[in-house]
Amino acid sequence: MESNTAQASELERRVDLAIAIADIDKALEQRLKRMSRNVKMPGFRPGKVPFAIVKQQYGAQAHHEVLSEELDRVFSEAVTAQKMRVAGYPRIEPKNDGSATHLEFSAIFEVYPEFTPGDLSAAEIERPMLEVGAAEVDKTLDILRQQRVTYADADRAAAKDDRVVIDFLGKKDGVPFAGGEAKDYPFVLGQGMMLPDFEKAVEGCKAGESKTFDLTFPADYHAKDLAGQTVQFDITVKAVQAPQLPEVDAEFAKSMGVADGDVAKMKDEITANLKREVKRRIEGKLKDQVMEALLKSNPITIPAALVDMEVQRLMQNAREDMEQRGIKAKDFPIKPEWFTEQAKRRVSLGLILAEVVKTEKLQARPEQIRAMVEETAQSYEQPDEVIRWYYAQPQRLQEVEGVAIENNVVDWVLSKAKVTDKAAVFDELMAQK
Repeated sequence: MESNTAQASELERRVDLAIAIADIDKALEQRLKRMSRNVKMPGFRPGKVPFAIVKQQYGAQAHHEVLSEELDRVFSEAVTAQKMRVAGYPRIEPKNDGSATHLEFSAIFEVYPEFTPGDLSAAEIERPMLEVGAAEVDKTLDILRQQRVTYADADRAAAKDDRVVIDFLGKKDGVPFAGGEAKDYPFVLGQGMMLPDFEKAVEGCKAGESKTFDLTFPADYHAKDLAGQTVQFDITVKAVQAPQLPEVDAEFAKSMGVADGDVAKMKDEITANLKREVKRRIEGKLKDQVMEALLKSNPITIPAALVDMEVQRLMQNAREDMEQRGIKAKDFPIKPEWFTEQAKRRVSLGLILAEVVKTEKLQARPEQIRAMVEETAQSYEQPDEVIRWYYAQPQRLQEVEGVAIENNVVDWVLSKAKVTDKAAVFDELMAQK
């Protein structure tokens, strides 16, 4: 085997490979002899098929396999000897000027970029600060009550937050239009289920009242034939129902999973869950800023092969997600370019994180992983069972280990960057996904 290397671009490499024809012929002969011991063919007993017939029948396939294996071997030896980290798979091209004794090829491939993690001293990061107290617990209780709201008939005009039941008929130039009619249609005023002008016309009406009004659809309305058009609606209000929020009592506590209905215990559980969620969201905001800082301080060139592989992975994830939602992927073709920028970002971050972890020795520690598993387990009814489940199979800890490594990177970046603490607004923090 012979090889020499040339550099075509920043990350692309070309290695010339040569394989002795005598070595191929020898390996081919040995493979066909092994095959002949087991090959089955009509008219011959197993293992008694003449070698010439085996060679004629399977020679081309065996030659292809032997050549592929030899190419893999010499390519691996070449890049190992030159300490090159190959990204993706090589493209093998035969050379036209091969000799009488050797088959010659060129392997074209990309290598991983080599870089030193950039300086983070100028990076600015805001660390959200929020202590969970009684006010935050009360706000969360209000949301939980609203999620369990019921409605009761009210003998008054409809107001915001009321549920109304109506019949409506929409006409354009006196002619009913598609989608503009419904019977016994319920919706809650103020939740944006209907256009603002439609809700404004219903607000103030009592059960049994009818009215007619004009409505102009927004210019960007999804139904193009109605966008920007003025139509007329006839409505009849069938019911006005006022919201009824449950009291924070034993029954409410039971509905929240507190078997004995202890309200104090329920509030303690809400507080603990809220603290975990606030911590998670703050960590998420910090992590987003850290990743942006790492990308900005490490403008590396990334292998196109890795981007292509990541695009394919993201496309497959999208197809699986569509299938789970009942959408057939063939009815909604997915285009690679939709995922290119996301793939570039993910590949860049992956390479940067790997280099930072290696350079700064930020691998996850066993006690760190254990603490994270125990923290996760606390949100379950039987924490010990959850912990045992994680440790029953080591691969279950891989995701936890990945998060632990990211946390180590975050801590390292925060120790290098300019960090300022900023009070977080509870409603804004919890509204973010």
